[in-house]
Amino acid sequence: MLLERCLQIIEETAKVPSFSSYEEVLHPKIISMASKIEGCSIFVESRRNLALFVPGKAPGLVALTAHLDKINHFGVPHPAELPFERNETYLKGQLDNTAGIGVVMALLEEAPDKTWPDVIVLLSEMEESMGLKNHPEWMRDGGKGLFHGMGAERLSHFLHKKQWIPDAVITIDTTPLFKGAPGCAVYSKHWEFTGTTPTEAEITATEILVKEILNENPDILHRNNTNDYLTYGKILNQLSDKPVPSIAIEPAIFPYHTKDEQVYVKDLQTILTLVSGLFDRWASIRRKNNL
Repeated sequence: MLLERCLQIIEETAKVPSFSSYEEVLHPKIISMASKIEGCSIFVESRRNLALFVPGKAPGLVALTAHLDKINHFGVPHPAELPFERNETYLKGQLDNTAGIGVVMALLEEAPDKTWPDVIVLLSEMEESMGLKNHPEWMRDGGKGLFHGMGAERLSHFLHKKQWIPDAVITIDTTPLFKGAPGCAVYSKHWEFTGTTPTEAEITATEILVKEILNENPDILHRNNTNDYLTYGKILNQLSDKPVPSIAIEPAIFPYHTKDEQVYVKDLQTILTLVSGLFDRWASIRRKNNL
């Protein structure tokens, strides 16, 4: 049921032309889903970002994140509905990052019936940089005032303002590392890209979280790459007195950054199982490791 719901959400959101700087086009669909979740609070941050909070039944707070924006491969004008295909093996369409949206929203819908910590879903604008680089004329106000990662930056400050400092941030995006083969990867060590110096406490907390993931599924590839998890890790650890491990868990995608991206169904199942298992064990993970 969880996988099927995830696939449904991906299909619904992949068809929506929520291109970079026009992310609010997807808001009504997301807000409609969230409004049906018991106890869910909905926040719109800086017009184009969403935060969805569901109180938990176990100690702690975990943030799940995904980005709302797609790269515009169609120009202006663009189709009112984007192409999408699905079979038992893979999905095909603009899946960066509707794959992530499907995972985090399906998990959020499960949260009220589980003994999980508080869960906040963060859905950001402007994770993609390609549109701003190649076709700013297709973007709002010709790209004026826009920058890569601005949504994650705004949502990090939103969390700080609300005093919702999570035990961990888990970003669900898509990875090109597998070059057409199935597989899932975990990224960590934002500091390798952000130029920041992590504290020993942040390094330890990040290592603990990655170890939990690899113990649960040793087939997960541990590498590093860039996406919003860098921004969340950098800013939240600058603002917070406690360490906030920020990682990304990602299914394979190929061909990358095209209108015909493919994601394997079995990789989505792997990630759903992995994250829901982490949440099931979160109270003991938190207690054991002082997260």
